[in-house]
Amino acid sequence: MVYLSTLCASGRYRRPIPLSYVFVFLIEFVRRVGLLLIGTVFYAASATAEPLTLEQAWQLAEQANPTLLSTQARLDAAQGEFKDARAPLWNNPEIFGEVRERDSSGAGGAGANNLEGGLGVSQTFETGGQQRARRAAAQQNLAATEQDIQETRRQIRAKVEARFVDVLSLQQRIQSEQETLRLIEQASQVVKKRVAAGEDSRLEGNLAKVEAERAQNQVALLSERLTQARAELAALLQLPAENLPEVAGSLEPTPATYTLENLLERAANRPILRALEFRENAARSRLQLERGAVYPDVTLSLKRDRERELDSTADIIGLSVNVPLPLFRRNATGIGRAVTELTQTQIERQTANRGARAQVMALWQQLENLRARLARLQQSVLPSLEENLSLSTKSYEEGEIGLTQLLLVNRQVLDVRRDLLDARTALRLTKTQLETAAGWPG
Repeated sequence: MVYLSTLCASGRYRRPIPLSYVFVFLIEFVRRVGLLLIGTVFYAASATAEPLTLEQAWQLAEQANPTLLSTQARLDAAQGEFKDARAPLWNNPEIFGEVRERDSSGAGGAGANNLEGGLGVSQTFETGGQQRARRAAAQQNLAATEQDIQETRRQIRAKVEARFVDVLSLQQRIQSEQETLRLIEQASQVVKKRVAAGEDSRLEGNLAKVEAERAQNQVALLSERLTQARAELAALLQLPAENLPEVAGSLEPTPATYTLENLLERAANRPILRALEFRENAARSRLQLERGAVYPDVTLSLKRDRERELDSTADIIGLSVNVPLPLFRRNATGIGRAVTELTQTQIERQTANRGARAQVMALWQQLENLRARLARLQQSVLPSLEENLSLSTKSYEEGEIGLTQLLLVNRQVLDVRRDLLDARTALRLTKTQLETAAGWPG
């Protein structure tokens, strides 16, 4: 027992408490303190976590994206098929043997039972060129799978960049709206003072209050959209549900080092089109394989038998040839399926070729229009409105203009800033789509 001093109404006394209670109390105290420290460290780490860059997002997606991992898993099957096709012969040799018992007793019952047997090996050979067609089909299928992996990686990177740009655009949009909200709230404070001083009417005071509430509501709506965009980016990167990433970067696209002719030339050799070309060649080789299967395979067998006579042993070596007669089954099913596969692959490749060129030209025109629009906003419209905002603010403070004129200029500046941000976002996304459609860079 240990004794703890407690104080009650009647004075100080000593009450015995079991030592185990003290240990339990200390353990619980240490546990709670430890949990508090762990939570504090975790909160600090999450609060100080650096924003995600585009390169980091690409790395995370390539490591965990299920679509890319599933496409990469097909490579093992293609490599295994190619390895089997490279074997010297498609059919494995067979070893066979037999044991016989011969009764050599005479009519009078004299004699003995002798064991005889034989051992042989057989090999089936294809005669219709199937081995060559099978190797070609496996090689083309392996090449197509490798191109599929490259194309899937390109598509995943494009999706990640699109989600990344959405989050980045909304972050900058909220910053711009918050700056506008700050200006409106400053104007609202000035209006309150002027209303209190009798210089402005209550109508203008209410107008300033409504404008501030609208700005706050706009920030709240953008915050909801930002949360949704961050959740979509986290799902694409296979991040935990509670880990909504913030991003860092610039909406300005990197300078283009290509022309339309370069993109069109590259578009004809993008991975998806190369994969379709390889698959068409593989389908053509499989058609040759199925047609070659009509020719009968030849099976050669070499056998050695040992036979016992009354007072001697004979060794017999024999060679046999087996050839099936292709009278009833002519592999029409396999040939028909191969023809269908080849036709469908050819149609898909032709469609993809035509669509790739048209898509590149359309996106190029859209990109040029967005560049011109962005240049007009940056060089002429926005500077003039920002100058108007500065002049109108001073004029309002000096009483030269009313609140309505000031809010009108504020709305014009805000609208142009929104248009400018939307144009930058659209330009970045269109450039990404254009390079993905053209397979640029190589």
